[in-house]
Amino acid sequence: MGARRFRWVLHVDLDQFLAAVEVLRRPELAGRPVIVGGRGDPAERTVVSTASYEARAHGVRSGMPLRVAVRKVPEAVVLPVDREAYDAASAQVMEALRGLGTVVEVLGWDEAFLGYDGEDPEAFARRAQRAVLDASGLHCSVGIGDNKIRAKIATGFGKPAGVYRLCAQTWSEVMGERPTGDLWGVGARVSRRLAGLGFDTVAQLAAADEADLVGEFGPRMGAWYGELGRGQGSAVVDDTPWVARGHSRETTYQRNLTTPGQVEAALRELAAQAHADTEAEGRAVFRVGLKVRYAPFFTRTLSRKLPAPTRSLEEVTAAVLDLAAGLEPGREVRLLGVRAEMVMPDGGTGGGSTPVRGRV
Repeated sequence: MGARRFRWVLHVDLDQFLAAVEVLRRPELAGRPVIVGGRGDPAERTVVSTASYEARAHGVRSGMPLRVAVRKVPEAVVLPVDREAYDAASAQVMEALRGLGTVVEVLGWDEAFLGYDGEDPEAFARRAQRAVLDASGLHCSVGIGDNKIRAKIATGFGKPAGVYRLCAQTWSEVMGERPTGDLWGVGARVSRRLAGLGFDTVAQLAAADEADLVGEFGPRMGAWYGELGRGQGSAVVDDTPWVARGHSRETTYQRNLTTPGQVEAALRELAAQAHADTEAEGRAVFRVGLKVRYAPFFTRTLSRKLPAPTRSLEEVTAAVLDLAAGLEPGREVRLLGVRAEMVMPDGGTGGGSTPVRGRV
C-alpha cells in the first residue's frame, strides 16, 4: 500500500511478548514468574530479555543482569531466548493485522503501527486485538493517537490488554506534569541533560525556547525534543519493507578479557561476523562502531567514518582495531561489540530519517 497519512494512528504492542509465547508453549507456567534471557543460565553473564508481569511485580526489568533478576525472584522459571519461536509468533501477528485491510508498519517482533480514517478508532482497536488473539493466542495493548508519538505513548496507559487514546486535546492534561523520561525516545541520559537546562516535566519541555534545546543538542535533535514535548509527530504509516542501516555483533564474556591480545582477537572475530552480515546483503560499509563495557559495568562507544565505502573485511577490521587504540589500557573488559553501518540501496547513508523511528 505504501505510505499514507491517516486521521488516526494505532500502535499495537504485544504484552510481555517473549514470556507470553513461552507460556503458550507451556500452559503450566501461567500465573508464575517467568524470566527469558540468554541461554537461561543465571550463572552466565547475560541480561533479561523480558519478564512476565508476575516477575515484574518483584522489580525484574528488561536489560537487568539475569543473576540479579533471579535474586529478586528465586522461584522464577528462567528460560533461554528462542528466536525461531518468537519469529514465528510475530509473523502470525503481523499477518493478522494486515488482514484488517489497512497499512501496517512493522516496528519489530512485538509492535506495529496501523492507520485508520474512520469515526471509531476504539472499535477498530478492539478488532485488532481480537484478530491478534484469534491468530496467535497472544494479547496486545493498543494506543490510539492523532500521530505516531501520541499513539506510541498511549499504549503504555493501555497495558495490559487495554485500549487508550491520547491526542492533541488531552496531551497537556495527561502528559504535562510527567517527567521527560516518560516520552518515547528520551532516555535517562537525555532526561538528565534536559533537567540541567531546567526542563524536568513534559510541560516545561513543551514551553522551552528552541534556541536552548538547539544549543544543547544541535539543530536536528534540539528541534526534535521540542516537538516531542508538545506531542508533535508524523501521522504517516508506511508499510515499505524496512532496510537495515547496519549490523551489530556483540559478546559478553564469561571471564573478563585482561590482555590486549585477547581484546584484539575478540574484535577480529566480531568484525568478521558483522562484515559477513553486510556481505549477505551485498552492501558496502561506510562507518564502523565499537562498544566496550569495562568491568564492573562502565560502557563506552566509539565510531569512525571510513575514507570510502568498502566491502573489504581487511579494511573493516583495520578500522575497528584503530578505534580500539582509544580504549583505556589496563582495564578489564566484560563486553565488546562491533557495528558496521552500510550504504543504503539508493546510495545514501540514511542520515536524514526521523530521529525516533522505533526500529533498531
